[in-house]
Amino acid sequence: MTKLSINGQDHTIDAPPDMPLLWVLRDIVGLTGTKFGCGIAQCGACTVHLDGVAVRSCVLPIAAVGDRKVTTIEAIGATPAGRKVQEAWRRLDVVQCGYCQSGQIMSATALLTTVPDPNDSDIDAAMAGNICRCGTYHRIRAAIKQAAKEA
Repeated sequence: MTKLSINGQDHTIDAPPDMPLLWVLRDIVGLTGTKFGCGIAQCGACTVHLDGVAVRSCVLPIAAVGDRKVTTIEAIGATPAGRKVQEAWRRLDVVQCGYCQSGQIMSATALLTTVPDPNDSDIDAAMAGNICRCGTYHRIRAAIKQAAKEA
């Protein structure tokens, strides 16, 4: 049994310690906003926060989470930066197919939490591991900049 704090709620998980956090979130806890993309931490669709730091949940075994707090896309809007990012995403119509967007929003929120006024290089570095197959990168960058201005 593993104890996890997910979106402010404690969960006791009956799963092998090497089970990736992604599958615990989706299949055991029922939080399906975090997506499976590649399974090798290269696309960013599975991005969640551990104590505010963006991590890839598809390769993170639950045994490695420890007592750190997990935040998923379902709860990121409760944070000031997450709320601003989500509002900017909606205003600028960032989403096309939407599959990657939970991971994009999680990475953008982690960036704005640590770098409140990011330049293009900061954005490129923070978002480099998030792939958008629809190519909405220019809208993603614009939304991050708008969210930063409104913070």
